[in-house]
Amino acid sequence: MDNKAMYKISYGLYVLTARCGSFSNGCIINTLSQVTSSPNRVSITVNKTDYTHYLISQSGKFNVSVIDESADFELFRRFGFSTGRWENKFYRFTSIRAENGIPYVSGSTCAYFCCKVVRTIDLGTHTMFIADVEDCKTLSDKRPMTYDYYHANVKPKPKPKSDSGAEKWVCNICGYIYEGALPADFICPVCKHGAADFSRL
Repeated sequence: MDNKAMYKISYGLYVLTARCGSFSNGCIINTLSQVTSSPNRVSITVNKTDYTHYLISQSGKFNVSVIDESADFELFRRFGFSTGRWENKFYRFTSIRAENGIPYVSGSTCAYFCCKVVRTIDLGTHTMFIADVEDCKTLSDKRPMTYDYYHANVKPKPKPKSDSGAEKWVCNICGYIYEGALPADFICPVCKHGAADFSRL
């Protein structure tokens, strides 16, 4: 099976944020979808291992910031390749608390949504949260970033092959290069994806 065919599905890219008590966190998702217009309702799907998933499960609320084409890789590195359990992901990024008390990323984003969970669906490794949109706002007229645009223009490109003769593998998610025979249980040190997400160079 050619799993790269999955990349042909069109997605937007978003910063999902949540807050519970004094703790806030965010992560990158590509799963926001409007499911009904009356009521105005959306769905998101979040990995159960993400700290943001825990905060949403506890609070029942979340915000989503729509990433625009002005965003650079640092936004993705901070919110997509690090964990909020050990660091403040909002450091060096402009964020504002919405009326619901949850921050949203206001830089390099063109809109945001404030949502309240009305239903959850267990999908095994992930949870689908279905939520009512309680508030939303357009921040700019910049074009929303798609997954395809991210791969073509933002995601770092693999470095050219060296002449060392060593076998090389590239992470399809973040572009990290591994030299040598790739172990079956290898975990990318940058984005934490497994060997299945690597391709041989």
